[in-house]
Amino acid sequence: MKRKKMLRGPDFFTIVELMPERSYLGELELMLLLAVIHLGEEAYGVPIARELEKYRKADVAVSSVYAALERLQAKGLITSMLGDPTPERGGKAKRFFRITKEGRRQVQEMRRVLTHLWQKMPDMKMGAAEES
Repeated sequence: MKRKKMLRGPDFFTIVELMPERSYLGELELMLLLAVIHLGEEAYGVPIARELEKYRKADVAVSSVYAALERLQAKGLITSMLGDPTPERGGKAKRFFRITKEGRRQVQEMRRVLTHLWQKMPDMKMGAAEES
């Protein structure tokens, strides 16, 4: 549903239609959700960070992964549960992540949007002059 808002300028009023609010995933959020899906039962901090490193070709701090996962959980896109502690003395329990229905829906929506945008792109030749 479109909303309308009246804006007041110096000597006039303008009515504008506001686009419906949509919350698209950011690059890191999308990559994290895809990593959680791909890793399945083994989706916890370190393997998720390694999965991102593999595709980004850059180091990824596990702490930044956990911070982003907490944001995704707060948005209702993933859930988490504690596993058993590791066998060594004082071992910590791993926090495993799973994608929710809403998380899956948003991943599918991003795929649809990006596929549509890529289909509209002209062929990009490697080494061709780029606009600056």
